[in-house]
Amino acid sequence: MAPAMNARQSEPQRGNWTRRTFAQSLALGGVMLPSMAQPHTIDSAAKRPRVAAIFTVFRFRSHAYNILENFLGAYYLNGTLHNPPVDIVSFYADQFSAGDMTLETSKRFGIPLYDTVGAALRCGGSELAVDGVLCIGEHGIYPYDKLGRHLYPRKRLFDESVAVMKASGRYVPYFNDKHLSYRWDEAKEMYDTARSNQMPLMAGSSVPLAQRIPPLDLPPAADIEEAVSIHGGGLESYDFHALEILQSIVESRRGGETGITDVELLTGERFQQAQREGRWSADLAAAALQAEREMNVKRQPFPQVPRKPLGDRRQPRPIRSSPDPRRPSGDYAISLRYSDGLKATVLRLGSDGNRWNFACRLRGEKKPRATAFFNGPWGNRGLFQALSHSIQQLFVTRREPYPVERTLLTTGVVDAVMHAYDTGQPIRTKHLELAYQTPPWNHLREQGATWKTVTVDTPQPTRFAPRPLVR
Repeated sequence: MAPAMNARQSEPQRGNWTRRTFAQSLALGGVMLPSMAQPHTIDSAAKRPRVAAIFTVFRFRSHAYNILENFLGAYYLNGTLHNPPVDIVSFYADQFSAGDMTLETSKRFGIPLYDTVGAALRCGGSELAVDGVLCIGEHGIYPYDKLGRHLYPRKRLFDESVAVMKASGRYVPYFNDKHLSYRWDEAKEMYDTARSNQMPLMAGSSVPLAQRIPPLDLPPAADIEEAVSIHGGGLESYDFHALEILQSIVESRRGGETGITDVELLTGERFQQAQREGRWSADLAAAALQAEREMNVKRQPFPQVPRKPLGDRRQPRPIRSSPDPRRPSGDYAISLRYSDGLKATVLRLGSDGNRWNFACRLRGEKKPRATAFFNGPWGNRGLFQALSHSIQQLFVTRREPYPVERTLLTTGVVDAVMHAYDTGQPIRTKHLELAYQTPPWNHLREQGATWKTVTVDTPQPTRFAPRPLVR
C-alpha cells in the first residue's frame, strides 16, 4: 500500500504505452497474445482453483505487485511459509506505464495476458474457465470527480466479470481490493448482485490483519462505549483503511453490528473547535498514539541481533500533493454515530503513512484498551501476506473469511465523507443502518512470528521476485 498520492503525478504519462503498442511488444517478446491464446477448460478432476487476475496497473509496490507476489510464490504467515493453494491462469491489465511489470511477469510465469476482462475469465475460450476472480483495482491514472473521489473502475471490472459468469450460468468467488466503489449506489449493486447469485464476495483493507502491538482482543460481546481509530494518510484512500480497522474491532461488540446513522467531517477550525469541546475522548486518542510510540521505540521484535530502535527505520513519509487543492492539508476528524448509540471517531493526525492505531473504552472501565497495527519491516507491503492468505481461503473454500458487509459499510462511510467534504455539512446515513454478525477470524491475522524471519536486515526485492515454493 503506497502513501496517498495524486495518481496523475505518481504515474508516468502513458505516452506510447497504449494497449495496441503494448500488445505489439508482447508479440515481439514471444508472449502469447490474446488472439493467439489457446482455450482453457476447467479440469473437473483438478483440486486447485484456477484464478483470473485482473488489475488496474502492475508496478513496484502497487497493490497488484504486493498481492500477486504471494499468489505466484511462497509467503509467510505467522512465521510459516505457505504455498499458494491456487493457480493464476490469466492476466488482464487495464493500464500500462513506465516500469510496468505485466509483460515480464506474464512471460516468466507463462500466464497469458488478455486484452479484455471477459477473455481473461474465459481464458481465450467461449465459457467461463476459472474458479475465482482476483480484482485489484488500485493505482493507475484515473480521474477525480467534482467531489474529489478517485474514479477507480472497480464497478466496471466487476460488471464485466459478472457478465461472463451470467452467460456461463456459473458464479465464482470474487475478491475486490479495498472499498467496493467510490459510489454507494454502485457498491450496493455489487453486493446485491453477489447475494442474489450466491456468489461469494470478499473485499476490504489489508490493515486489520496486521499484528497488534500490544496484543488486543476484546472479550466476547464487549460493551464498547466509544472508539477511536487514527491514521496519517490522505482523505478517502487512507480514511478507508482507518475505518476498516475501526469496524473490524467494534463489529464484534454486544449485539453485533447495527450500522451508522450519521457521518460528519471536521476540518480546519471546526476540527479545532470539536477537539476543544471534547467531541472525542482525548484519553482514547492519547492511548492510541502511546501504543504507536511504544511499538516504534521500545519494542525489540528481533532480540537475537542488536538493532536500532524500530522507530528509526519507519520515519513518516510525506503525503504527496492532492489532486484537489481544497483537500484538508492538516489534521481532521470523521465523527460517526451508530444505531445502537456507539460513538466513534476516525482521526487523521500527522503525515505518517505507516500510522494505524486504535483505542476504545468498555463500559465500566476507566482505562482505555489500545493497540497499534504493525505493518512489518518493509512498511505497508508487509500487510499483504495475511490478506493474500485470506483471499486464497475464499477461492479454496468458496466461503467469505469475514463479512463483506464490513466493507459495504465502510464504503458507504467513505462516500458520505466525500459528500460531507463537498457540502461542509453532516450527512444522515439511514442507508448505512446495516446489521450483521461476525464469525471468528483471528486465525487469519499475523501475530508477529513472521517478523522474526523477515527483519529489517532482510533485503527488500525491488524486482518482482516471489519466494520459491516450499518443496
